[in-house]
Amino acid sequence: MKQRFWFTVVTCLFLTSIAFTQQPASSVDTTTMSAIKEEALKHSEVMKTLSYLTDVYGPRLTWSAEYKEAAQWASSKLKEWGLQNVHYENWAPLGKGWTLKKFSAQVTAPRAFPLEAYPKAWSPGIKGTLEGEVVQFNANLESDFDKYKGKLKGAIVLLDNARPLRAHFTADATRLTDSALVKLANADIASSRMMIDSSMIQYYMNMIQTAAKKIAFCQKEGAAVLINNANGDDGTVFTQEASSGFVPKGISDIFSPTTSAYGEKAPTVVPQVSIASENYNRIIRMIEKGQKVRMSITLDVSMTKPDSAFNIIAEIPGTDLKDEIVMIGGHFDSWHAGTGATDNGTGSAVCLEAVRILEKLGVKPRRTIRIGLWGGEEEGLFGSRAYVSKHFAEQEGDFLSSMMGRGGAVTKRADYEKFSVYFNNDNGTGKVRGIYMQGNEAVRPIFREWLSKYNDPTAQTLTLSNTGGTDHLSFDGVGLPGFQFIQDPIDYDARTHHSNEDVWDRAQEGDLKQASAIMAICAYNAAMQDAKFPRKPMIPPAAK
Repeated sequence: MKQRFWFTVVTCLFLTSIAFTQQPASSVDTTTMSAIKEEALKHSEVMKTLSYLTDVYGPRLTWSAEYKEAAQWASSKLKEWGLQNVHYENWAPLGKGWTLKKFSAQVTAPRAFPLEAYPKAWSPGIKGTLEGEVVQFNANLESDFDKYKGKLKGAIVLLDNARPLRAHFTADATRLTDSALVKLANADIASSRMMIDSSMIQYYMNMIQTAAKKIAFCQKEGAAVLINNANGDDGTVFTQEASSGFVPKGISDIFSPTTSAYGEKAPTVVPQVSIASENYNRIIRMIEKGQKVRMSITLDVSMTKPDSAFNIIAEIPGTDLKDEIVMIGGHFDSWHAGTGATDNGTGSAVCLEAVRILEKLGVKPRRTIRIGLWGGEEEGLFGSRAYVSKHFAEQEGDFLSSMMGRGGAVTKRADYEKFSVYFNNDNGTGKVRGIYMQGNEAVRPIFREWLSKYNDPTAQTLTLSNTGGTDHLSFDGVGLPGFQFIQDPIDYDARTHHSNEDVWDRAQEGDLKQASAIMAICAYNAAMQDAKFPRKPMIPPAAK
């Protein structure tokens, strides 16, 4: 295995050397690149910026007061650093702001113990303190629902079964191995196309529909609070938004504002709480042994009237090619159990640090460099999709269809041909290891030269593979070059993604400094090169 690995590496290096001999003389400004690297690594403000976004203002739930306060702070810093045209751009749909004011939960009988728990976003509050009997809704099939009729009124209902937990014999936090990076580098064009298995879609739809039917039944029966067994263990609680109990008929219904708890015309929502698995499993075992478990819950929230949300936009004006646009960005919104640090305070802080560095150095880019900090990513790429639709191009269909490569026809806007490239950061706190090229082979020599000149041997991987789930897809979906960086996972999926552990302490300072340098270098080099970024051919809607 080692011989094969080194053979692959040597082959890649040989082919790369041939590619270099075929490239024209470099036009990259290595002096400015060195200055960017110096400022990013030795005079960084990225952790201070992240602390303001998370410790002071976080979490930043879309439409919430905290999002708006964090946006005001970020906007003031952008102006202070010297960026121009700092402004907000509103987008639809309307949504309700939600802020947690007070929460506590504990078992009161037969033995009292506190619970590690978090309310779901947009869950309504409870008047006073509710104390009630805990009932396990042990019904995985609709045919089992009838036995609970008349037994749930005023009850605190457990929706899930116990979940087995296992000891962690390997580290939760990891970095990408050499073999994983070689596999990415060797990916072919087929890996850049998201393959969708219809049976898998149906499997998940069945799960979602069954869960929605359970919630709808409990609401109809008058349950007081709905409890779910949170994913995670060792005190990590993953939680997102409350469910309205609407049973979706198709994928598009899942992300519809008319059926979601935040929506202007959301259906009735019962208070909902996620409990750590260790606590939840204990309660289930007590009930199974005939114990009459009672629970006490205090839940006080404030909600605002439905209003539009917004993105934060600012620019470093260009010179001779000022009408052409290079963009960097990441989503500014977060979930609420933690403070939105690695998802995506880190990405927002990296982008803010990148423009701070460029302004500090007084660069004069040929193209305009624009930063976009997006709202509503967690609800469906709302902010970035709205921005792209307004300024560059609109694609028929919902965001999930676009992510799957199944979006409809594209209608181009006036600035479509003026756009060059977008760089996104939203894969947690991990350092940059390279770039997903989104199936665009033509960008390989550009990125190869930049990363080579940056001279970090751990950040050299280029892959034709795409990556999904975040805002570069809003650009890529309409045929514009949009890229996400390959990043070390650290403990993103294991601990921090949408959890109570998504806090400042989980951010890796050295990784964020490196990511800020690479983001600034990519933005600057793209703004300075003679030609706009090459675009990959658009797939006709009929062929998708």
